[in-house]
Amino acid sequence: MRIVIPDDYQDAVRSLDCFAKLAEHDVTIYRDTVKDAGALAERFADADALVLIRERTAIGDALLARLPRLKLISQTGKGTAHIDVAACRARGIVVSAGTGSPYAPAELTWALVLAAMRRIPQEAARLRAGGWQSTLGTLLRGRTLGILGYGKIGSLVAGYGRAFGMRVIVQSGEGSLARARADGFETAAHLFAESDVLSLHVRLTKETRGMIAAADLATMKRDALLVNTSRAELIAPNALVDALRAGRPGFAAIDVYEEESVLGAAHPLLALENVVCTPHLGYVEKDSYELYFGQAFEQMLAFAAGAPINVV
Repeated sequence: MRIVIPDDYQDAVRSLDCFAKLAEHDVTIYRDTVKDAGALAERFADADALVLIRERTAIGDALLARLPRLKLISQTGKGTAHIDVAACRARGIVVSAGTGSPYAPAELTWALVLAAMRRIPQEAARLRAGGWQSTLGTLLRGRTLGILGYGKIGSLVAGYGRAFGMRVIVQSGEGSLARARADGFETAAHLFAESDVLSLHVRLTKETRGMIAAADLATMKRDALLVNTSRAELIAPNALVDALRAGRPGFAAIDVYEEESVLGAAHPLLALENVVCTPHLGYVEKDSYELYFGQAFEQMLAFAAGAPINVV
């Protein structure tokens, strides 16, 4: 099979142990992200199958119409919101998706909490520039951690907060709240106002897009930290930048953006001193890549053998 893998920023896929699964197939890998439909159609024109790295490239019906050879889309992870699944079904293109893992994004979330609360990026940059201490960090112990969305990732982050001696409060769907209570956590009546650190762990859907409004952010404390390793679109457009400029919350740590990749520092959050930004690193580590791509390649081999698995 002719297989195309776009968006491999680090040229990491070839170095994975699981890449050997594709030894008998013709694989083309692109390291950059292309948005133009014409350029994508040219790159994918000879592909029998695509392996997509999370949601980096959107696959819509107009693009599919220009890919008559395409038979399979094998998705790393289980998210398929970026794929027009109905259009694939109508065109006879199989979409297979794997499973996710909460551990890497949960650990990245906590790394951002520690980095932002102790001002680590700012102090490290100052030291490299020849300076010395310039800020006072903030202790986590005894402060309140708010968790918005108590799923697999949110529950892990809540556990980290407990281990650091924080009071943990949760706001989530009713089923998730029941699990949070069973795990010994409080439910929050005023999550935004009470949290010293507020971490977002909600799946992006039509219902949750823009669920956090400017009015919610305005109730946060002036020294509070908002952490978003979930999806940027959970927050209303421009609301976070405006809130940070107004001082409520006082700080943010962000791993996700409305349009990715962010190149040339072309995002307003990158101009704010009270924000720690990372380039969507939540799942970007070796074990997660082996899991995600191992499943995606197994889906590819199963399809080639005439027995597709994990079909959406």
